[in-house]
Amino acid sequence: MAGSNIKDILAAGLEPGLLAGAEAFRQEHPWQGVRQVTAPRYPYFGRKILEEALAALLTGANLLLVGPKATGKNILAESLALLLGRPVWNVSFHIDVDASYLIGMDTFKGGEVCFRPGPVHECASFGGVCILDEINMARNEALAVLHSLLDHRRRLEVPGYEELHLHPAARFIATMNYGYAGTRELNEALLSRFAVLHLPVPGEAELMELFAYEFPDLQPEAGRLLAALFMDIRKKYEEKEISGRALDLRGMLEALRLIRLGLGAKEAVAMGIVNKCFDTQERALVEDLLALRLPEDWGRKEFFLDEYFQN
Repeated sequence: MAGSNIKDILAAGLEPGLLAGAEAFRQEHPWQGVRQVTAPRYPYFGRKILEEALAALLTGANLLLVGPKATGKNILAESLALLLGRPVWNVSFHIDVDASYLIGMDTFKGGEVCFRPGPVHECASFGGVCILDEINMARNEALAVLHSLLDHRRRLEVPGYEELHLHPAARFIATMNYGYAGTRELNEALLSRFAVLHLPVPGEAELMELFAYEFPDLQPEAGRLLAALFMDIRKKYEEKEISGRALDLRGMLEALRLIRLGLGAKEAVAMGIVNKCFDTQERALVEDLLALRLPEDWGRKEFFLDEYFQN
């Protein structure tokens, strides 16, 4: 990972008023808890969206980030938490997530019944940033507990215990992708509690910026080639010629790590991208894209600068 300070990268070029607002927020709500404020693996490369999202959070709004696969929804959410100086609580929704998981439940400790808070309860109490990942996969029962927390009341009745009041620094950021199996439409009551941002698909410039951040020793031409390949795969995905399995940005970054270790570029990209397609016809389509973009004999020396191997 590059050694650059992610917070400085995020702040570079941001509108001064927003930077001042984030600084004032951090001073008004300094984090003093045990949970650490952590940086995302990568900064979010998208200045306009970052500014709009930060402005919404500074006004006290909750955010709903909408976008297809590989648009950086979670990276954006974690970047925003870092700018606000708050730790993150993650909730990944699936069919088994219910209200008791979110709020908490009774448990035994030292022979006595006590309350064990869930992630939403903890985040609301301490004033963190709660990422509600793939919120449109959640059961209605689970979503119902959020209604009073996310509107003007900012509180929640916990049966058998004191009423929970939302910490003034607490923010909720939900993400959703319409393309996944098992998703559903959000009801209007819940949707009205969020400011909504549609995240754009990253272009070649943003992809190259990400590659250069993670691999400072990457040859520009190699980064341009892989960015173009990824855009080819996305086009096939959007035209519904292939599934989203090959549209894996993490896999592309993993392929670059394998190439830097000495594996051939074709073999590395196959492991990170192509082999995730289990349908024979789909895999053949992605292999054709790879063959068109990537020279057969390319490897580490074509991808990375000589200085890396001399150190």
